[in-house]
Amino acid sequence: MGIFDSLKRAAENAVRREVTKTVNNAVRNAENNIGKGKNKSESFTFNSLPSSLAELQAMPEAALTSPFATTALTLAVLCNFERDRAATFEMLDFLKGPADTSGFEKQFITEHLGDALYKARSFFVGATPENGYTPNSPYTIIVKENPYSFDNENWATLWVKSGGGDNERPIKLRKKPSTGQWFLVEIQCLGDIRLPVEADPWA
Repeated sequence: MGIFDSLKRAAENAVRREVTKTVNNAVRNAENNIGKGKNKSESFTFNSLPSSLAELQAMPEAALTSPFATTALTLAVLCNFERDRAATFEMLDFLKGPADTSGFEKQFITEHLGDALYKARSFFVGATPENGYTPNSPYTIIVKENPYSFDNENWATLWVKSGGGDNERPIKLRKKPSTGQWFLVEIQCLGDIRLPVEADPWA
């Protein structure tokens, strides 16, 4: 075997070793990252749902250091809409941080919940069309991310599922770097769901 053949074989072996190392590292990293930051979900359980700003601020999740917690609190606050709309908007202002709830947002929420007060409850575990969207007690909600939830720095889109809908629905949030808090930006989960059985003439 000539010297050039030896050099060629040595180079091929070196390339093979580097390719194998790269592939092994990629596989190892993928295994280590399964369930970390790509399809994670977090569950939140509340003994009671807030009915005032003071009650909301007393909840440990109200530190707003997690976008998952802010999302869960958003649905917990919306459940109060059928009892006290003014208090609900005051709590939403807190969750929105530097930006108050706009007139357009208030109208949007009123239009989507006004004739379907059960929608907010429908995102909690146990709420189904068959039981009039009455969630289990204590109240539990599951918030999920997907591989694109954190594509843009300081922004997040997280997902919740209604017991009356087929697909998960989004809520958009934004982080304030100076405080590390995640604030509500846009509620995008209040589309139509199945009617409660008791209200459905076709049930």
